[in-house]
Amino acid sequence: MGCIKMKKAAYNILPATEDILKIMGEQIKLARLRRDLPVELVAERAGISRSSLWKVESGNPAVAIGIYAAVLHALGEMDKDLLLVAKDDDMGRQMQDLNLLTRKRASRRNS
Repeated sequence: MGCIKMKKAAYNILPATEDILKIMGEQIKLARLRRDLPVELVAERAGISRSSLWKVESGNPAVAIGIYAAVLHALGEMDKDLLLVAKDDDMGRQMQDLNLLTRKRASRRNS
C-alpha cells in the first residue's frame, strides 16, 4: 500500500497578522499558567489533544478558530472575549455613511 502525501494548507497571512496570533497564543498560555492549570487538564476540558493546545499557545494559524474558542472556554469562559472582535467597526461605519450621503433617492424596484 502506498503512502499518500498530504499537502499542507496554504495560508495567505501577513506577517503582522502572524505576530498577532503569536501574541494571542502567548496570552492564552499565560492565562493557563496564572490559573495553575496543566496542559492535560485544559486540553481535556476543551476536547482537544495536548499537541493542539500547544499549537494554540504558539499562535499557529492552521488551528481552527473553534479550537481557540474551546480553549478560551476551558480557561473559565474567556470565550466571551471573542464578542469584542470587530465590535467597533469605525472604517465600515464611515464607508456606510459615505454611501448613504451620496445616494439621492431610494433604489427603484423592478415590478
